Amino acid sequence: MGMWDVLLFLAAIAPGLFICWYIYRMDKYEREQPFPLFATFWLGALATLGVIKLETWATYSPWLQGEGILFTLFSSFIVVALTEELVKYLCLYIYPYRSRFFNEPMDGIVYAVMIGMGFATLENLMYALQYGLETVILRAFTAVPAHAAFAVIMGYYFGKAKFEADPKVRRKRLLLALFVPLVIHGIYDFFILQEIYEGLIALALVVLGASIVFARLLLLEQREDSPFKDP
Repeated sequence: MGMWDVLLFLAAIAPGLFICWYIYRMDKYEREQPFPLFATFWLGALATLGVIKLETWATYSPWLQGEGILFTLFSSFIVVALTEELVKYLCLYIYPYRSRFFNEPMDGIVYAVMIGMGFATLENLMYALQYGLETVILRAFTAVPAHAAFAVIMGYYFGKAKFEADPKVRRKRLLLALFVPLVIHGIYDFFILQEIYEGLIALALVVLGASIVFARLLLLEQREDSPFKDP
């Protein structure tokens, strides 16, 4: 492996690892142990392989070929957003959410981000091999923070659901944990994939910026509501 390959590899993994470190530092009242964090990160990375196979099949399937706004909407909201967010949702629900170490609402955000960054990091490595450094740098400021914002939003609702006594409210929050990031992700992808007007792609950046601001507000709220915070 040459120096250029090392640089490309580091550029691909750095954004996701930086966001993991940032979220870990934000969880200042009761930080998680290393093993669950690493396990959820790699769970998200492994989930990427199945998602990419499914998205590749959908891309080349003769049943899913077409043009126009309806096909773009289907591709944005179903092929990409639903597939990716549902897989991350299931990873979060099956492992961290049902574990003893998930012991405060903030943990929903922490583990959702670990899964999302595992997903985004492996995806980044694949893009690096296929498209090179320029694409990786672009994704460091777009796709990776987008996955992080969607993960924070999903984790927020998981954290709210985990410690909700009312079963009906808990189910509603678990539905919101999938529905809200799915819709935002779909809108974001639609503005990127649409071919109606080239300038509309700028709205993807607006959606991204708004998602990051919204996610940070949820993160700060969840952190300050920690039961481990000193009175």
